[in-house]
Amino acid sequence: MTTHSARGGSELLEGGCYCGYIRYRTNATPSDETNCHCTDCRRAQAAAFVSWFTVPTSRYHLTEGEPTRFASSNHAMRSFCPRCGTTLSFQRNDSPQEIDITTCSLDDPERVPPRDQTRTLTKVVWIELDSRLPVYARARSDG
Repeated sequence: MTTHSARGGSELLEGGCYCGYIRYRTNATPSDETNCHCTDCRRAQAAAFVSWFTVPTSRYHLTEGEPTRFASSNHAMRSFCPRCGTTLSFQRNDSPQEIDITTCSLDDPERVPPRDQTRTLTKVVWIELDSRLPVYARARSDG
């Protein structure tokens, strides 16, 4: 079984929200696949952590519906379905050429597994990290 068929090529990935109002697609190769444990992601999702991957904004296309966007901090925007509340994306103001997409909003999230775990310094104590994945206390760039 191939665990990451989207890696290494530009295979079509499609997804959307829980209720089906929002649909999107990308044919970009995912990058920065992670389980993020930061407080902002956890609070915005009401989850223990959030799995994300990054694609160029120019290769992310909404095909149905229009998400609601909100500034979750002074440096980023998040989008979600206005009907069911599913979080779809995260975009830093200083990186408008990239967009992070919630992995589990994909129709087949198995195609884009996490490659690391970030911001683990702020993880909830009852989460056990996957020992097969690299761990970063903060951002990858912080080592």
